[in-house]
Amino acid sequence: MASPTEKLAQSLERLQKLQEERGASAIRSKDLLRADRERLLKNGFIQEVMKGWYIPSRPDETRGESTAWYACFWSFCAGYLDERFGEDWCLSPEQSLTLYAGQRSVPKQLLVRATKANNNLVQLLYGTSILDLQASLPETKDLFRSEGLNLFSLESALIAASPSYFRQSPTDARAALSMVKHSSGILSRLLEGEHSSIAGRLAGAFRNIGRQRIADDILASMKAAGYQVRESDPFTESSPLIFESRATSPHVNRIKLLWQSMRESVIEHFPEAPGLPRAVKGYLKQVDDVYTTDAYNSLSIEGYQVTTELIERVRSGHWNPDENEVDRAHRDAMAARGYWQCFQAVHESIESVLRGQHAGEVADRDHGNWYRELFAPSVNVGLLRRSDLAGYRNGQVFIRGSMHVPIHSEALPDVMPVFFELLESESNAAVRVVLGHFIFVYIHPYFDGNGRIGRFLMNVMLASGGYPWTVIPVGKKQSYMNALEAASVNQDIIPLSRFIASLVSVDD
Repeated sequence: MASPTEKLAQSLERLQKLQEERGASAIRSKDLLRADRERLLKNGFIQEVMKGWYIPSRPDETRGESTAWYACFWSFCAGYLDERFGEDWCLSPEQSLTLYAGQRSVPKQLLVRATKANNNLVQLLYGTSILDLQASLPETKDLFRSEGLNLFSLESALIAASPSYFRQSPTDARAALSMVKHSSGILSRLLEGEHSSIAGRLAGAFRNIGRQRIADDILASMKAAGYQVRESDPFTESSPLIFESRATSPHVNRIKLLWQSMRESVIEHFPEAPGLPRAVKGYLKQVDDVYTTDAYNSLSIEGYQVTTELIERVRSGHWNPDENEVDRAHRDAMAARGYWQCFQAVHESIESVLRGQHAGEVADRDHGNWYRELFAPSVNVGLLRRSDLAGYRNGQVFIRGSMHVPIHSEALPDVMPVFFELLESESNAAVRVVLGHFIFVYIHPYFDGNGRIGRFLMNVMLASGGYPWTVIPVGKKQSYMNALEAASVNQDIIPLSRFIASLVSVDD
């Protein structure tokens, strides 16, 4: 008779096979035998979303931890909606635009169109839900499937989006508009649908972001076809950024928009910079004196796939969901050593800034070294692979407990140079401090260590304005995380500006 660990290993093998065959994050009751399902649920390898539906999870997560759900949200919804409606569904035009704009934060309510929908509200985990609306779908040529999700095409979504979307989600709307390469795709749909009022709104929207040619083409073509079009700007304010005539990555444009739209709020809620100190050695002595701080635990996880290694550990009886205390102490020791080495590298970067080098250029030059020093001890003792020191991540990460989903790894080669360009071109030290920290962790360029590197970056920028090294206390972690979440999900930078400002001690 098989032992309990052997039975669990067999159940994990079946779960692994299911994930490999279907890429399943939406697991139906019928996908697993009852014994397997109960065994996996009991040991924390799956989590119930609602009756009859489950997602993969990690047994080392604490009860009530939301990370597994936020990591699986989009793939779960794709699988669930496919099961309910087949191919006969798509996300709303507004949600489609938000995804095109590179914003993958988990929405509180996902709006879905389906011809066979019942106008149902389906409650999911952690206050999220799906609202399926009985509505017609766009034509086949205007449907686009991305990562299992059925979306409106970019052009059809811009036409179908409500006027309020441009006012309520200006960053997403502008980033989506900036992706349009030429007026022809928009125009063909406007003319076919006789959308004269929508044409006026889109002409105003394109003109708002500096795309004069597309705006003029829309007006002239509609007029030539016999339509009377009145141009109207759907945005409430001028764009903080004028876009280049050629379409670029929506992720790049999103980062630029966030920076420009947030900087004035930072300036308003942060103390004025004292200026570079004359006593460089005295400042560096103060930096050394605050080394008692420790790094926060990792804020990101790699994923939730069952691996062959894990199955074999379970089968051999070496798996322990509570982790061996000796291993934990070893990992903690290596993390502490890495933090110390990184601190010394950052210390050198700060000295360069205090002696007149531009903080943005220093951070661009040195941040890769900070990262290597942070994890070198763990690599040297075999806790991490040598390839883990290669640099920016090559896969997706998720932030523990956050509804924000970081940028795709494919966009990092475009986004990171732009981020450092923004730091280098920013004249206000307070903006470099707050937005330098926020945008870095928003992008989340590494598999691990983003929070620690982000706070080191924050302190280099603080030094560039003459502010003292500032520690974010563990006791205020929740306030800190809430402020980052408000900025990431709601584009509200004021809570983070106030939070960091409250910790910065500036002598009168």
